[in-house]
Amino acid sequence: MNKPILSLIAAGAMLVSIPALAQQKAPATAPAATPAVKPVVIPRGVFVTGQTPGQWLAKDRLIGAKVQNKDGVIIGDIEDLIVNPVTNSVTGVIMGAGGFLGVGEKKIGVSLAALVQTTKDGKTVLSLPSATKEVLAAVPAFQRAEPKKGLIDRTKEKAKELSDKTKETAKDAAAAVKEKAGPALEKAKEATGKAVEKAKEAVSPTPAPEKK
Repeated sequence: MNKPILSLIAAGAMLVSIPALAQQKAPATAPAATPAVKPVVIPRGVFVTGQTPGQWLAKDRLIGAKVQNKDGVIIGDIEDLIVNPVTNSVTGVIMGAGGFLGVGEKKIGVSLAALVQTTKDGKTVLSLPSATKEVLAAVPAFQRAEPKKGLIDRTKEKAKELSDKTKETAKDAAAAVKEKAGPALEKAKEATGKAVEKAKEAVSPTPAPEKK
């Protein structure tokens, strides 16, 4: 094989190897920097992060709990709480009484201090020792100061809740899309601006030559 042919083969091999070397030596593109997330400032004195050993929850001890008399007979169940708006403390409970001792069913208010809480087999037991059959029959029904919310009001509140959740979800989704598409939108605006300028230059009338 003569030298010119060998030289052509060597040159071809070098040309083939150049792109591969260029690809190997090309620096990797640095990942896009993640935007810093602004820390959320939680206001003090607003939220409660946990339950202290001396506290208890209404649903655990009161709401829905059965109340017994001094003989251990169930006389009713607690349905709601009475809250003092001045001290923001629970002062009493609303109990559905009757039906257990042959007394007509009615709602009665009971002072929280009158309920006796004891523990039996690891469970809290509520009792109202002074609630005899005669007392339950004689005590007047609890009178509300404000009318109870009707079905229409509760439906409106639920509809507003769902609407607010939908709006908030859509707002978060739009913010996420805007954040991701921000750089691309800026580039598109810049390119559009340049194209508009070029178009203006292209359509601008050519000045007429001056008459001598």
